Amino acid sequence: MKQRIVTFLLGAAVLVGCGITSKPALNESAPKESTPSKPADTIAWTACKDLIGPDGKPATPAPGVECGTVKVPLDHADPGGEKIDLALIRVKATGERRGSLVFNFGGPGASGVDTMAMAAAAFRTLGRNYDLVSFDPRGVERSAGVKCGGQIEKLLKAMSDAENGDRLAKEFSAACEQDSGKILPYVGTVQAAKDLDLIRAAVGDEKLNYFGLSYGTHLGAVYATHFPKNVGRFVLDAALDPTVTWEERAVTQATGFDQAFEAFAKDCVAQKCDLGADPATVERTVEQVLDGLKDKPLKVGDRELTYVLAQHGVIAPLYAKATWPALEKAAAAAVKGDGTALLSMADVYMGRKADGTYSTMLTSLTAINCADTAERPSAAETVAINEKIRKVFPILATEGTALYCTHWPVKGDNAAKRIDATGSAPIVVVGGKGDPATPYTWATTLTQQLKTGVLVTYEGEGHGAYLSGNGCVMSTVESYVLDGKVPSPNTTCAA
Repeated sequence: MKQRIVTFLLGAAVLVGCGITSKPALNESAPKESTPSKPADTIAWTACKDLIGPDGKPATPAPGVECGTVKVPLDHADPGGEKIDLALIRVKATGERRGSLVFNFGGPGASGVDTMAMAAAAFRTLGRNYDLVSFDPRGVERSAGVKCGGQIEKLLKAMSDAENGDRLAKEFSAACEQDSGKILPYVGTVQAAKDLDLIRAAVGDEKLNYFGLSYGTHLGAVYATHFPKNVGRFVLDAALDPTVTWEERAVTQATGFDQAFEAFAKDCVAQKCDLGADPATVERTVEQVLDGLKDKPLKVGDRELTYVLAQHGVIAPLYAKATWPALEKAAAAAVKGDGTALLSMADVYMGRKADGTYSTMLTSLTAINCADTAERPSAAETVAINEKIRKVFPILATEGTALYCTHWPVKGDNAAKRIDATGSAPIVVVGGKGDPATPYTWATTLTQQLKTGVLVTYEGEGHGAYLSGNGCVMSTVESYVLDGKVPSPNTTCAA
């Protein structure tokens, strides 16, 4: 499970350009409370048949793991219109059942079905009294997943080709429209929040008990805004502030990853690693490996470790301290000309399967992020922001044109930026001071926006405090979810 955070807490790292771009006006009112969903048809839970493991290969579910579907409107504004199927997974409670605890593991774009199948053990304490339930959100994998003509390689090339990147990004967006034009206008977080209420009704719960990680905190906050009276026990870990501008998000994340890289280098030296005798040398060694790949990729079997792939391979293990040793070994091997490990970590991060195809992780991330903002930055604006990223943390910057929302074929809106859960039960927001992808300051601002948020601070490293294994964070969350004990305001857990 050491790879778990890298695998399913997908932040917006290299693809941050698709993200949230503009703040709502200060006088903009919160959305009106949505009407609770009517109970859906009973879910027919059966054995899972098409799970994919962290190695990209078909996986066999553990005992007690079941899958099912629930139908939801393609467009919630037209509830009687066309329906799509949402794929769900359930790990049944091992003790006295009190209901369901629904998870979103982040992204946006991560498959909750595949992730829950491999991650349930990390939540075993919560699973004593709750069925652990997750799902592929609309536009993801089995739930009308966004496909773009199988052109992930074109997306990666666009990120490394300074001369042709903008053209390649435009062609990629056109392929997404051709393959998934019907779903693209309806994959935004507000629509997904309304799906969550249908899931709540389908599993038979009066209140939604929810655990959101990374982007999942945004989805949970939007749900609490639209359905405050349906909020049960809510945990939002590794919080995203949906009101930050695109530039603020990009630069803040670059700062977070830069700090994580520095912390990795110091830890590497303390562990007597092979990358250098002091932190500055460790950092320089990794950067030199990457720079060398710009002109001369490393052969790995019948593939190549390119600069862009190596970027992902370095960034992925920075999400969690538990994966720093893997980064050290992979980088040391690359110094000697072996790019196998870095390529493998990049593949996991981007959802590449063993057969060479990709999950919808990257295409879904793009579609959902672009649906959640009305901004469509110009090519010149994206270049300017990318240069700001480069000044803070060069490893996160692209050499070409990352696929921002510049050429995206459908309009977005800012509805998912408005957060106000007034009237809900207390919502526990957990923020880590060493979180590179969702910096601690975002946890403080999201807590304020919710109005009913209660902040828990983790002083350690990593993206996702509960999964760090910190005893204080885990016991605080578990006491709340299992026993209803709301943490004291400003509870702090030492690393």
